[in-house]
Amino acid sequence: MRLLNTLIVTTALGALVSTAAVAATTVTIATVNNGDMVRMQALSEEFTKQNPDIELDWVVLEENVLRQRVTQDIATKGGQFDVMTIGTYEVPIWAKQGWLVSLNDLPESYDVDDLLPAIRGGLTVDGELYAAPFYGESSMVMYRKDLMEKAGLEMPDAPSWDFIREAAVAMTDKENEQYGICLRGKAGWGENMAFLTATANSFGARWFDEDWKPQFDTEQWANALNFYLDLMNEAGPPGASSNGFNENLALFQQGKCGMWIDATVAASFVTNPDDSTVADQVGFALAPDNGLGKRGNWLWAWSLAIPAGTDSEDAAKKFVEWATSKAYTEMVAEKEGWANVPPGTRTSLYENAEYAKVPFAKMTLDSINAADPTNPTVDPVPYTGVQFVAIPEFQGLATAVGQQFSSALAGQITAEEALDRAQNLAEREMTRAGYIK
Repeated sequence: MRLLNTLIVTTALGALVSTAAVAATTVTIATVNNGDMVRMQALSEEFTKQNPDIELDWVVLEENVLRQRVTQDIATKGGQFDVMTIGTYEVPIWAKQGWLVSLNDLPESYDVDDLLPAIRGGLTVDGELYAAPFYGESSMVMYRKDLMEKAGLEMPDAPSWDFIREAAVAMTDKENEQYGICLRGKAGWGENMAFLTATANSFGARWFDEDWKPQFDTEQWANALNFYLDLMNEAGPPGASSNGFNENLALFQQGKCGMWIDATVAASFVTNPDDSTVADQVGFALAPDNGLGKRGNWLWAWSLAIPAGTDSEDAAKKFVEWATSKAYTEMVAEKEGWANVPPGTRTSLYENAEYAKVPFAKMTLDSINAADPTNPTVDPVPYTGVQFVAIPEFQGLATAVGQQFSSALAGQITAEEALDRAQNLAEREMTRAGYIK
């Protein structure tokens, strides 16, 4: 009887030890509801098969909401997330605050030197990599070749804004819900202000002069904003002030946009016949310019970062390594084709003969290489960043400015009123923050 009791106790203890040994570590991932991230979530069962001791908990959010949630969480040390999807704007600012875990100890097999220099540079602070790029992007023109031909026009590889306006008007047939151009209008520093800041650069505008004085009261900003508003009123869809990346993507896929100037990453979605009714008619060109030496394109990477203080750092690093690896790219290519792999992060991808056959591959790389965050404007500026200004105050300020420009697009205020309000907002914030006296 004593032997039996001993066996029962031993067996019970063994079961407890065994259960403890396989108890899973939960990694909570905050990400944006863009197509590539949705695909990552769907494919993540491959990761959990390889790592049965790690469970993944997904929080997938609309872009503006994601930015707000992760910023609040990391600034207050809320600890809700173990992996955050953040961008080129946040990484250097948060790293300098000590809010992110260094990724310099990723294994040699990760091949960090394979990351595109332009993308890696934006995620590195004092020689330390603080986020791993999931995909990199610039912006470019996506257009309907059939509608361009019908209009009697031919898209140049490097168009001007004047040509874009001419083509947009020529392709517009509002009675049949055919709009010459779709552009971001939804308010947000990473929504309409990403597009408008990059566009303004090509008009010779800038956020601040070398003394950090706001520049919304200049002729250059007036020219840029009025051009945008006139273009959208002439050739854009109704309700454009509510349209961001995902809304315009849907419109283009439905065949309602003659042109769309937005993130290069959208190319795989507008050329996928399973999702796009115009997949076989899409062409690509560089973002437009005004002959001033700057194109209206941006530089960005949606990246995976680990907040300092997470209780699941090792497990989080395993996931980040997996999701941004060469092996992940190859898995996506095998399952869904080379056109659907996350673009813009690795040199080896653009050296791959199979990927070179993808119709937008070269234009994406050319667009990324055309953006210069250290010299983003025609006239000198004290900041880095193409579609953003790399200071902590920009996020809140640009969202407030974006609300004014979105109101102007909706016809609620004039362009002059929007710029006047933007100037006042910027002067107040920059004085409060100590940039100007």
